[in-house]
Amino acid sequence: MKTIFEVSTTQYDEDKILIIKALSHLQTLCEVSDAYHLGKPISRFGWTFFPLLLKPTLLTRLEEKFSDMIKKAKGRKTDEKLTNFMIDFFESRGCKIKLKLVESD
Repeated sequence: MKTIFEVSTTQYDEDKILIIKALSHLQTLCEVSDAYHLGKPISRFGWTFFPLLLKPTLLTRLEEKFSDMIKKAKGRKTDEKLTNFMIDFFESRGCKIKLKLVESD
């Protein structure tokens, strides 16, 4: 099971650092390592877009550890709830980004 988000930002350099710190913290909380990958950025119209891959180990631990918070997140479907949980997680760490789920197995 892999999950890929498209990350959108207008402050790529700043947000990339914050995203890496946030994901490192999330990996520590979930007791996993090397569980995500940031793809190559593409810039258009003042925005920078890049893929964020969450590997199955992180996703499984995330769902186990934060299931209550994910269930309470906005959205009807599980995918929407996970996306909104991740948006809230990043925003709480100072990231001003948008997330869109593009692939989930």
